[in-house]
Amino acid sequence: MGVDYYKILQVDKNATDDDLKKAYRKLAMKWHPDKNPNNKSQAEAKFKQISEAYEVLSDPQKRTIYDQYGEEGLKGGVPPPGAGGASFFPGGADGHTTSFHFNPRNANDIFAEFFGSSSPFANMGGSSMRGGPGGMRFSSGGLFGDDFFSSFGGADGPMNMNMNRQMKAAPIERMLPCSLEELYKGTTKKMKISREIADASGKTMPVEEILTIEVKPGWKKGTKITFPEKGNEQPNVVPADLVFIIDEKPHPVFTRDSNDLVTTQKISLAEALTGYTARINTLDGRTLTVPINAVISPDYEEVVPREGMPIPKDPTKKGNLRIKFDIKFPNRLTSEQKTGIKRLLGQ
Repeated sequence: MGVDYYKILQVDKNATDDDLKKAYRKLAMKWHPDKNPNNKSQAEAKFKQISEAYEVLSDPQKRTIYDQYGEEGLKGGVPPPGAGGASFFPGGADGHTTSFHFNPRNANDIFAEFFGSSSPFANMGGSSMRGGPGGMRFSSGGLFGDDFFSSFGGADGPMNMNMNRQMKAAPIERMLPCSLEELYKGTTKKMKISREIADASGKTMPVEEILTIEVKPGWKKGTKITFPEKGNEQPNVVPADLVFIIDEKPHPVFTRDSNDLVTTQKISLAEALTGYTARINTLDGRTLTVPINAVISPDYEEVVPREGMPIPKDPTKKGNLRIKFDIKFPNRLTSEQKTGIKRLLGQ
């Protein structure tokens, strides 16, 4: 079969158009020659292979021929058996079916069309961006330059229109408040959203959707859940991603320190000196009884292993519960009390 385009793009043979785009975006960014100045020759070869693979697999006609006849058939013009009935082999001037012959396009051309105005290398090599009546253009001296741009019809040509299609709206971020109990046990959140979608004619209409968010045990404040392209649809713009960010509601008993839970017990000086038993209601409804026989100083901390928050990567494991103490000292002591304490403490 010659070159394995699927292997080059690191996708399987059932890859969808979105799969191919994601694979090309990742690999083209990694192997672009401008990103590999110390290994440019190898990067150029890889970049060319990646671009060729994407060009073939993203085109239904080329992909069909490649899947049937391989690289040799694609580039060598091997006609199919019974060529007269194969719709992807165009007819010649004499009405007979001719073979298909593939000549790979320039890798930089494919890269420029794919990334458009959001090209990550647009400002490399001394290039700059300038606006004009026809849209955004690259100045000479950059990666592609005006000569490259003008070969696609200038600022109003097909490349510029493709650039507009590739623009993506900025992500929309929303906070998702969760209680410590929800983050401890996990929960399912249903979020109702309203957005505009476009029909085939480009006309937009409002729709409502219910998004389901599975909050996993142990998730922390700041965890992001992304729903790709759930923003409003509009002409020439890829809809924004909708991003929910976990926020942690204040809890009356516990605060969270990474995977640990921290609570503070108020006790008397007598309890601190003579012993104390802490009783704590856990986030999953149990009651812990923790006897403390040591003398409790103001900075003393009792640690109860594996009674903290679940660890997200392995919810069967947990952090610790840390019990701190707020010792209530008496405002004043009588002379007799002072004498008694001195005698008890041996001072």
